[in-house]
Amino acid sequence: MPLNYPTPHIDAKPEDFAKTVLMPGDPLRAKFIAENFLQDAKLVNNVRCIQGYTGFYDNCRVSVMASGMGMPSIGIYSYELYNFFGVDNIIRIGSAGGMNTKVKVRDIVIALGASTNSSYANQYHLPGSFAPVCSYYLLRTCVDTADEMNLNYHVGNILSSDTFYNDESDLTDNMKSSSIWGKMGVLAVEMEAAALYMNAARSGKNALAVCTVSDHLITGESTSSQERQTSFTQMMELALKTAVKLGE
Repeated sequence: MPLNYPTPHIDAKPEDFAKTVLMPGDPLRAKFIAENFLQDAKLVNNVRCIQGYTGFYDNCRVSVMASGMGMPSIGIYSYELYNFFGVDNIIRIGSAGGMNTKVKVRDIVIALGASTNSSYANQYHLPGSFAPVCSYYLLRTCVDTADEMNLNYHVGNILSSDTFYNDESDLTDNMKSSSIWGKMGVLAVEMEAAALYMNAARSGKNALAVCTVSDHLITGESTSSQERQTSFTQMMELALKTAVKLGE
């Protein structure tokens, strides 16, 4: 059988990746984690500047690679990591917009489920609506770790949206849309988790999304792009400590 690697998007071999991969959206966030948290980090992929590194955290081998923005992008990278490179666990670490007054800016949201306005699930030809959920194994490990770290976190449903800019005319309409989702208990909105959860389900692998609330669609609070790139260190450490508990 022909080898399934390198792929058009990942120029590496399966042994270049650890079994657990942390996946921020931003390549510079992946670089930041590699340079500031990993020991002996090596660049294992840089196709399209989607930087991937493998190193050690607390003597555990772990990888970190960017996903890019949106479900099509993380859909490609997570699919290839799961199916061609032998990765078992992917932990998305990213930013999210608060959609519920229960969460505040800089709070951590651990996504139990990922509602979506995307048609990503159509490819599976299911006779109904699929509910994308995380791996309970990763969720339990992450929540236990967050408790040990005394972090302020929330566990619940998020929204994975295909649109960042939409055709709603003004801030009032955006707030109305947020409150509609918020009434259903949705905590925050981002753009990747649902596709990651579906790929994990189809591949028989594990996935979890851990997000820091970078701005709030109801209160109007926000953080800068620089803060999002480098300062959400509690989320990064939570994911890394969770990876250590998962082992190699």
